[in-house]
Amino acid sequence: MGARLSRRQMTEVPGTALTKLPPELLEQVLSHVPPRALLTRCRPVCRAWRDLVDGPSIWLLQLARDRSAEGRALYALAQRCPANGDRHIEFPFCPLARFCLRAPLGRNLIYNSCGEQGFRGWEVEHGGNGWAVEKNWTLVPGAPSQTCFVTSFEWCFKRQLVDLVKEGVWRELLDSAQIEICVADWWGARENCGCIYRLRVRLLDEYENEVVKFSASPNPVLQWTERSCRQVSHVFTDFGKGIRYVSFEQYGRDTRSWVGHYGALVTHSSVRVRIRLS
Repeated sequence: MGARLSRRQMTEVPGTALTKLPPELLEQVLSHVPPRALLTRCRPVCRAWRDLVDGPSIWLLQLARDRSAEGRALYALAQRCPANGDRHIEFPFCPLARFCLRAPLGRNLIYNSCGEQGFRGWEVEHGGNGWAVEKNWTLVPGAPSQTCFVTSFEWCFKRQLVDLVKEGVWRELLDSAQIEICVADWWGARENCGCIYRLRVRLLDEYENEVVKFSASPNPVLQWTERSCRQVSHVFTDFGKGIRYVSFEQYGRDTRSWVGHYGALVTHSSVRVRIRLS
């Protein structure tokens, strides 16, 4: 049997320092580091590492490892529609780094979709006795919290503005015509009081001008007819170039003008971005 190296001998065995690796090999090594660690731990090491992390190559290597159909389509788009230095003021790194860190594809980009954090993230206009947050009357599948927003006897309105670039989708990807924006909302009524519900979702440019919109105005729910939630959904495709924001807007009220919160219930709102595979 061979003799073991002593601790002193082990420390004297020469090793290859990462800083001495050729740039192309260092890129391969760093591409296996998770995005957050790359930005917070590796980037500050030295100028050479910062330049690598700020460039696209490491992030393209990370994207190339996803061999799913969506992953392959995304990698092809990243090569065909490269991000050209669109750095957000709150995230001063390259757009591909923001994309890999935020992972926007398939993630719900609506914050506080069920009211589990009160009205945080929403612009709210109160009518009647205003909006309130309550527990769901019926189970809403897939919701992160079984709570909902409830309207009153006059029109109540709330809105959330989603910044797609801040969430990680780079501009050239949005302009590629290969992106779909899927929006959905759950709404319902109390059994003892009817309600009216409206949804409007608008895609806006960087100056918040409307480019395209979707509106839903389902028939009012009548008193004593049902106590269930139903979903409204829409997929935006071929929406052209220049989209930056999604404005998600909800309206609701009751049909009996009762004091309190007997109007439309809304919950589990969602905005999701996906790659169009067909």
